[in-house]
Amino acid sequence: MSVIASTATSAGSTRAHYTISEVAALTGLSAHTLRWYERIGLMPHVDRSHTGQRRFSERDLGWLGFVGKLRLTGMPVADMVRYAELVREGDHTRDERRELLETTRRDVLARITELQDTLAVLDIKISHYGTACGGTPT
Repeated sequence: MSVIASTATSAGSTRAHYTISEVAALTGLSAHTLRWYERIGLMPHVDRSHTGQRRFSERDLGWLGFVGKLRLTGMPVADMVRYAELVREGDHTRDERRELLETTRRDVLARITELQDTLAVLDIKISHYGTACGGTPT
């Protein structure tokens, strides 16, 4: 099963197609951002109606959910586009895709450690101010 197929969609919906405004409402992304994603190659080919209106599928929603997670990791857009290109190229790119994700995972773990250290400093300061102001340390 591909990453796209295994990514959960919003509310387990089973509709066949969504307009760009519906996708924007479901994902919190603007229509402009969705068009940009398509233009830079981050979105796979989006189907069009006979009038040229974009028709997003459940699979597209799943992909956008995954891209949203990648954004939260801080992965650069260029790396996300590269990952999307590798997915489109097929199964022979699995090793390179895994490597990209492993690199991102290491970056996320480093950020988590940094944030935990920052949290510890904040806790010390908060405790200090609690004591200094006549309160009890927390």
